[in-house]
Amino acid sequence: MPADKPRYKRILLKLSGEAGVGGDKFGIDPETLGAVADEIAQVTRAGIQVAVVVGGGNIFRGAALAEAGMERASADYMGMLATVMNALALQAALEKLGVFTRVQSAIPMDAVCEPYIRRRALRHLEKGRVVIFAAGVGAPFFTTDSGAALRAAEMGAEALFKGTSVDGVYTADPKADATATRYETLSYTDVLARNLKVMDASAVSLMRDNQIPIVVFNIRERGNLLKVLKGEGVFTTIA
Repeated sequence: MPADKPRYKRILLKLSGEAGVGGDKFGIDPETLGAVADEIAQVTRAGIQVAVVVGGGNIFRGAALAEAGMERASADYMGMLATVMNALALQAALEKLGVFTRVQSAIPMDAVCEPYIRRRALRHLEKGRVVIFAAGVGAPFFTTDSGAALRAAEMGAEALFKGTSVDGVYTADPKADATATRYETLSYTDVLARNLKVMDASAVSLMRDNQIPIVVFNIRERGNLLKVLKGEGVFTTIA
């Protein structure tokens, strides 16, 4: 296949709250939000169908509050609401760029977005709209990684792209260990056996069971999403 032709026709893009809209800051950073929206816009203009799952860690971390003593279920529900806020912000940024976008929430809130309906989401993708899935899976005790893996399988995505602040999976944290080396490829079993902190184990297992590759790349490098989709640039593939 030519290097300039995208390898996938439909992807699910998983963004952490920080990498996606927060820029390592509390709340929503307009510059980071705009840059990510532009990355997605470039890809949709190339004819690729894109679904997005964004975390909520830039606004609220349910796990941290649960560790401090709050009931885990309540803390997780609060975290889900944070993802809805991020999804609406990303929708606004995309539509400012002329990209038709729909937000679907696993927790119904009809005044602000659509409820999650699989067949409707598929139809949106077929029409070239970006679909942003919010509120995880709609239940506590599941991370947004698990939500992303589930939606990728339900949408028939050809790959799950995980946008982070590093350009792949390393043997150690490259920001803390100068000797860390990047993996070009890994198997799902490698990730689980070595306890590599790519996504949580349930998400990796679901991707393995459905044979959906996970591509880890740096979302903060301008133009990188489209470049990686064409097989260029630096990234790690888990398959």
